[in-house]
Amino acid sequence: MIIIKNKEQIEGIKKACILAKECLFELEKKLFIGQNTEKINSIAHKFMTKNKGIPATLNYNGFPKSLCTSINHVVCHGIPSKKDVLKNGDIINLDVTVILNGYFGDTSKTFIIGEVSEDVKLFVERAERAMYKGIKMLKPGILLSQMGKTIESYALKFGYSVVKDYGGHGTGLSFHEDPHVCNFYSRTNNILLKEGMIFTVEPMINKSKNYQVETSTIDNWTVTTKDKSLSAQFEHTVLITRDSHEILTI
Repeated sequence: MIIIKNKEQIEGIKKACILAKECLFELEKKLFIGQNTEKINSIAHKFMTKNKGIPATLNYNGFPKSLCTSINHVVCHGIPSKKDVLKNGDIINLDVTVILNGYFGDTSKTFIIGEVSEDVKLFVERAERAMYKGIKMLKPGILLSQMGKTIESYALKFGYSVVKDYGGHGTGLSFHEDPHVCNFYSRTNNILLKEGMIFTVEPMINKSKNYQVETSTIDNWTVTTKDKSLSAQFEHTVLITRDSHEILTI
C-alpha cells in the first residue's frame, strides 16, 4: 500500500532528510587513509543524536550499527568494524538513515579514498549519473518502471550491471514502505506516479556485466558482488510534486 503524504508529513520528512544529508556531509570530512569504519559509525551516531535524531539502522531487524559502510565489492549493508581500515584506492558507500520526530530521511553516497585509476573514477561518476538520470524523469503521470529502464539502459552502455536483488523503497513514515523501487525495467513497477509519493532512488551499479550478489553467511547482512567486482551506490529521497519532483536529501 503506497502512502500519499500530506503537507504536515512532508514537512517532517523534509527535516529528517536535511539531517541525514548534513550527517553525510559531516562524515565526508572524516574519510581518509587509515580511518576505520567503526570510528565513522561513532561519528555518525554522535552527530545524529546530538541533533535530536535517532539512527534508523541501529537494531533494525538486528542490524548492529548506526549506518552502513560498504567498501569496494560490498554492495550494501556493510557493518562498521575496527578491522575495516580505509586504504588508498578504496571506494566506500556510506548509507545514512535518520529518524527525526518520527519521520525518516535516507541518503547515501560512494566516496573515493586517495588515488584511483581513471577507470574507477569514471565508474563512480557514472553510477551517480545513473541515479540522477533516473530521478530527472520523475513526475506525476509517468510509470515508475520508466525510471528503472532509464537507469539500467545508461549503466549497460558501459558494460556495467544493475543489482536486481535490492532497490529503493517508499519511506518517510516508516523506514521501508511500498513501493519497492527497481533500478531496472520491471513490470512490477508499472505504478503511476502521483503527487505526494516519497521514495528513495538508490541504484547499486556493479563494475562488471554480472549483477549477481551474495549475502554473508557469517553476519547475514553484508551483501557482496558474486564475482568480487566493484560496486557503487548513490541514493536520494525524492518527493513527487504537483508537476515534477523534489530531491529532499540534496
